[in-house]
Amino acid sequence: MCKLFIQADPELWVSRTHSLRIDGMVTSVRMENVFWQVLTEVAARDGMNLPQMITRLYHESIDAGHDLGNFTSFLRVCAIRYLALQLSGDIPRDTAVPIASLDANTILSRAKDHLLDQRTIDKPAH
Repeated sequence: MCKLFIQADPELWVSRTHSLRIDGMVTSVRMENVFWQVLTEVAARDGMNLPQMITRLYHESIDAGHDLGNFTSFLRVCAIRYLALQLSGDIPRDTAVPIASLDANTILSRAKDHLLDQRTIDKPAH
């Protein structure tokens, strides 16, 4: 099992800092290359570059009332969630399909149902 991870390209876990401007303020985000690769793919699906998508995620998160005290962690979760939704089939693997074209409410509903199912399965018997 470990060989799949140990012998992966070491460049994947090298950290890189991106500086970007959000609402006129310069901010820096440091993450491993693998996260930058995934987020770049997500951005490209909707015709954006990475800074545009990150700015959009920031604004939409703030509009939704989220506390983004650790924005870098939020971006990592976005990348992992994207991959998990692809694996579950909720996001097509065909990167020509824009994410904005997907029915987010249906996907979120399925994810919530799956989480409830998992909680029922994991619940200890009394």
